[in-house]
Amino acid sequence: MRVLSAAVLAAMIVCPQLVAAQEEEQDSLRSEIARLEARLDSLVAQIEGMELAVPAEDDDPIARLRAAAAAAGAEQPRETGADPEDQQFSGRQRSLQALNPEISVTGDIFAQFREGSIDENNFIPREFEFSFISALDPYSRAKIYVAHHEEGGDLEIFEGLGGHGEEEGEGGHGGASTEIEEGYLEWVNLPGGLSVTVGRFRQRFGTFNRWHGHALPGSGYFLPYQVFLGEEGLAQTGVSVHWLAPFGPGAYEAWFEVTRSGNESMFGESNEPSFLGHVNAFWELSPSTYFELGLSGLTGDHVEEDGRFRNQLLSAEAALNWRPPERGRYREVNLRGALLFNDRAAHVTATGTEPATSAMGAWALADFRFSEQWIVGTRFDWVENPTLADESAWMLAPTLTWWQSEWVRIRAEYNLLDNPEGRTNQLLLQFTLSMGPHKHETY
Repeated sequence: MRVLSAAVLAAMIVCPQLVAAQEEEQDSLRSEIARLEARLDSLVAQIEGMELAVPAEDDDPIARLRAAAAAAGAEQPRETGADPEDQQFSGRQRSLQALNPEISVTGDIFAQFREGSIDENNFIPREFEFSFISALDPYSRAKIYVAHHEEGGDLEIFEGLGGHGEEEGEGGHGGASTEIEEGYLEWVNLPGGLSVTVGRFRQRFGTFNRWHGHALPGSGYFLPYQVFLGEEGLAQTGVSVHWLAPFGPGAYEAWFEVTRSGNESMFGESNEPSFLGHVNAFWELSPSTYFELGLSGLTGDHVEEDGRFRNQLLSAEAALNWRPPERGRYREVNLRGALLFNDRAAHVTATGTEPATSAMGAWALADFRFSEQWIVGTRFDWVENPTLADESAWMLAPTLTWWQSEWVRIRAEYNLLDNPEGRTNQLLLQFTLSMGPHKHETY
């Protein structure tokens, strides 16, 4: 009886609570249904209003636009309770600046002290470059680089090859020029891993030919590049096709470029097509280490007044990089080197038959980042004279680089050049500045 009495008492206490909970849930459902019915009535009224606002086909087009705008504007007051008279409209013409390209400016300024002319031509504003980059649509983008270049600070490697030597213009420094360094249109992320570039561009011969002068790990391009391709490297007008292979392990890329011959060192006065191919392979050995291997080939006819010959340049380049992910801003070791081979075919000239000639070149680079802002490095270059087989030159160039910030870099470089004219010692201070976004390329 006690147990039965307790059960009856518990039921008397619990049942009213269950009933109250059920009634509360029912009230909530009724409220939700009422809200949905009101929303449905509002939508039906809007649809009916829009149907009434649609004029006949033979009505004035301006009237139809006004009716459509009135119907669209009626939606906002119904949902928010706002008065149509309080609404404010703004034209999109104020957002036209979003169509402007990204504009960047870089400056590269030298202070040099050269053995034998320590008080001459000491300060050289080597280059000021303006870049204009714009995404034209989801499939293509355009890039234009305008550079004002002033000669000076370069070492002549062989007579007439590489550098500007000591030829001076008015004012105590070499001549100045302004040119379109690059200007091209590119289509990216095309089917099959392809991308296409059309215009004037720095070609993908090795790694560093693609880089602009202010971005190089030293004050200038390596000696083999300067001798075989000219002081400014290889930049011509044509089309480039890039393919990213969809297989692994590693990453594999290929470039094929057809351009109009415009490089005087390689092709002389020729305006005929030249051809370039480059393949690159990348393997990640560990989370902090990768190895890279690249092969390049360039070929075309070298044309002179007294004849022509086939000129070919081959390159094999390798790199090993160590950069721990947890300390990537403070520690990095970069080792890179390349071997180049230049082959000039035999040809007939006005004075007779010139035999085939060949020349070799090589360079090696080592950089060590020992803090967030400091990098110490050195490079060694060696090259043979492609016109005189018994001549060669080498250069040793240690560097110390301080990144004051992402936009200011100061580098000290010592150059020891040994060529047929003897040895030259040069001390350079390089000041590089960057204004604007100046986004990094994908290479």
